[in-house]
Amino acid sequence: MQSVEYNINEELVCVTALVNGKNYPLPALWLRERCQDALNLDEVTKQRLFDPHQLDVELSLLKVEKKSATSAVLTFSDGYSGEYDLNEFNADFDIWDGAPADIAWKSDVDKSLFHIDLEALSTEEGLMKGIETFLTYGVLIVNNVPTKSDSVLNVAELFGHVRDTNFGKYFEVFTRPNSTDLAYRSVPLGPHTDNPYRNPMPGIQLLHCLENQTTDGLSTLVDSLSVLEQLNKEDPLGYKLLSEVPVRYRYLDKDVELIERRTMIESDSNGRVTGIAYSPRLDYLPLLEPADMIIFHRARKRLGQLLCAPEYEWRFRLEPGQLQMFHNTRVLHGRTGFDPNEGQRHLQGAYIDFDAPNGRYKALKRKYRMLEKEAN
Repeated sequence: MQSVEYNINEELVCVTALVNGKNYPLPALWLRERCQDALNLDEVTKQRLFDPHQLDVELSLLKVEKKSATSAVLTFSDGYSGEYDLNEFNADFDIWDGAPADIAWKSDVDKSLFHIDLEALSTEEGLMKGIETFLTYGVLIVNNVPTKSDSVLNVAELFGHVRDTNFGKYFEVFTRPNSTDLAYRSVPLGPHTDNPYRNPMPGIQLLHCLENQTTDGLSTLVDSLSVLEQLNKEDPLGYKLLSEVPVRYRYLDKDVELIERRTMIESDSNGRVTGIAYSPRLDYLPLLEPADMIIFHRARKRLGQLLCAPEYEWRFRLEPGQLQMFHNTRVLHGRTGFDPNEGQRHLQGAYIDFDAPNGRYKALKRKYRMLEKEAN
């Protein structure tokens, strides 16, 4: 949990922030850019009405006047003076940017945590809870979705905007001989990331079960964050190579050829691991020095073994009317093989970008926070 405290020192003419026990002096230029008055900051959009890139690099703080424990009037060498609510700076120190921290899980996790009924998502409070679950665990199972064609699009649009690809706004997953992707066969599919050959990769995938008459064909999900933690313990050097060396991914059919190069282990701008680009059907071993190639291959081999290990992989039957929604690069998905002669196994899938539900969650959270503030 993040803890932020501010120290306003009139005598030393400075403001500092104590964040989780670490002290951060707040420079004059940093403070001046974050002025909060209506002449400099639009009250509706919170966008600046001036160009902070043109501020004097030698700007200094001339005076600090404390108003309360978290507010002060600051006066600068360029002549500007304004009142600041220091709590507005809390977001600068939140590496999650208002989203809940992720919780890595293994196959023994309480699966009831992942489930929500479609009806619950019809309310803002229920939608916020559903998105929070998804952001925390990287997966959400939506129950009682109508088994009608295109229902996956209705659910997707609750969370974000459907991403159209060469597969269309949504795609059909059922057995088709000679199809251009093995997903449309009855063969088993190991845990994988969808579309690592695309830039950007789809952030979220939704798979809705319309019909499932097969004995096997179990859905599989595995949280790569737990797997990567173990891989790093076992093989830090191999883990480092998978984080640094780009891999080439390729997909082709008669209409398109898509190629992208990216590292297998993905991180955000803060260096926090977010997941993996993993698809043994589509990747190519990079050309490295012989010793490094052995280390790289050993690490990706172990990664594949861990992704399929019962300790990490959750296997379950996706029933008609259930929809699984998962973070494409964090929670890898797959399927056990099945006999198509037993009957139809028909899913419909769609993609949305990760930023949409993330943004909706923050907007809903801000709305409820404002309502609580007004109530008090």
